[in-house]
Amino acid sequence: MRIGHNLKLGVNIDHIATLRQARRDIDPDPLAAARVARRAGADMIVCHLREDRRHIQDQDLFELCKLKGEVHLELAAVARIVEIALKAKPDSVCLVPERRQELTTEGGLKLVGASAKPLRQAVSKLKAAGIEVSLFIDPEAGAVRAAKALGADTVELCTSAYSRAKGKKNTGTELERLELAGYLAYEMGMGLHAGHGLDYHNVKDVAAIPHLTAVNIGFSIVSRALFVGLKAAVAEMKELVS
Repeated sequence: MRIGHNLKLGVNIDHIATLRQARRDIDPDPLAAARVARRAGADMIVCHLREDRRHIQDQDLFELCKLKGEVHLELAAVARIVEIALKAKPDSVCLVPERRQELTTEGGLKLVGASAKPLRQAVSKLKAAGIEVSLFIDPEAGAVRAAKALGADTVELCTSAYSRAKGKKNTGTELERLELAGYLAYEMGMGLHAGHGLDYHNVKDVAAIPHLTAVNIGFSIVSRALFVGLKAAVAEMKELVS
């Protein structure tokens, strides 16, 4: 059983683009950020191409996918966004829920009912193109099983509840939920990622979850970079998860 060894760090560069889009300028450049992050130890560059294009733009994605190294794209199961992903050809994708009014992703996907059909179609198209597909889910047994039924290669466990938990007891409860969901995903033959709300203070316990293969972190790294620089911020996080 591997505990946190050789765990991949995915560095989300969305908020580099958020700052650029505040002025609709050319700086700070997400591609330059990706290069710095990789040199500092990032195993994957993560970005989210939203329908509202509030940060990452189509051209950013295409240029990122030309760079050497692994690119992991987050997107909603919306046909026109899926088509862009098929053209850009990132190494892997994660289907996530998305609302225009949200400040950030608010929880895992709804995997049953009306939501299931577009998810199944997106998974099928992306996998047919040779792109590894994960689904962003709440850490629940039913969600893991539904993700498997939809054809996902990997699940990314939403760590929002863990990140917001106060006190040792509540934090422990949420960590146990993540661990149990992770065991089930492993037993069902799926890869296991985790992310959302993770930072320098809470990541170590998540990084120690058995069978976890990647953590995806963005906002806390970009925030830290304001004070120590992006290279140091990524290196510090890499050290914590290694």
